[in-house]
Formats: sequence, structure tokens, C-alpha cells
Amino acid sequence: MTTNETLAADARTPVPAPGQRISLPHLLPEFYQAMSALERTSKAGIEPELAELVKIHASMVNGCAFCIDMHSTDAVKGGEQEYRIRSLPAWRETPWFTARERAALALTESVTLLTQGHVPDAVHQEAARHFEPEELASLIAVIITINAWNRIGVTSRLSPAPR
Repeated sequence: MTTNETLAADARTPVPAPGQRISLPHLLPEFYQAMSALERTSKAGIEPELAELVKIHASMVNGCAFCIDMHSTDAVKGGEQEYRIRSLPAWRETPWFTARERAALALTESVTLLTQGHVPDAVHQEAARHFEPEELASLIAVIITINAWNRIGVTSRLSPAPR
């Protein structure tokens, strides 16, 4: 193999993910079970498709590769279009999210990025225009829960399975 062929092969070879630091399910199973129960409870009041978009978006903001991969896969299995998932970081510049989805994505960003202005009244009021109070409560719960999962994933270095 020539040097150029070796370089080309190296350029296509994936780099392994960093090793996992800690396994909370094994070391603290009660906590992990409580998080799983929180997950089930949080999403009970909103449509699954929207919950997945919110989870993907928060995970992208937080840089949680494991959650991005898992929820993107789940969303596609649930019928979500891949172009919408790919464009979540630029949702404001795209024409394919509904007003309800846009309100949820804006709220997701505000809750996820609390240190950047907290949750402005305008963002909360816009979400409240598109969601009944029980739905809004579930949406907030989904956002809080995925942020907790992201912190678990990033801190423990969870990584998507190689493909």
C-alpha cells in the first residue's frame, strides 16, 4: 500500500470514542431506576414525536452524543423526517417546524441554557399559547428530564454503539 493509500484509509477509519468513566446503572441502580421512572412520567402528556424533537434538540445543545444518537434513531422509527432532525440546530431558519414545535424548541433552549438569560417571559408565554397547562407541564418535565440524562451521558462518557 502506498503512503497516499494508507492516508486515505486512515481518513475513513473511525476513531474510537473515549472510554466510559463510570456506570451509574451498575453502581447506583436505585438512582437509575428513579431516572427511568421520571422519564416515563415526564412524557405522558405530550405527543411522542414532539418529545423526541425536544430530546434531540436539548441533547444537541448539551453535546450528548449518546442521547442524540438514541433519540434520533427513535424519532426516525416513529416517522420523523431526517431532514428535520438534521436542521434542529438551525430550526429558526427552516420552514418545516410548526408554531407549536417552534415554541417547544425555544422553551427547550431557554431551559437548557439557564445561565444565558434564564427562561424569558416571552418564551414561556409563547409556549403557553400553544400548549394547554397540562401539556406545558409535561413539556417542561421532558426538557428537565432530558437535561438530566444529558448530564449523566456527558459526565460518564456514554457513547453510541459503533456502526
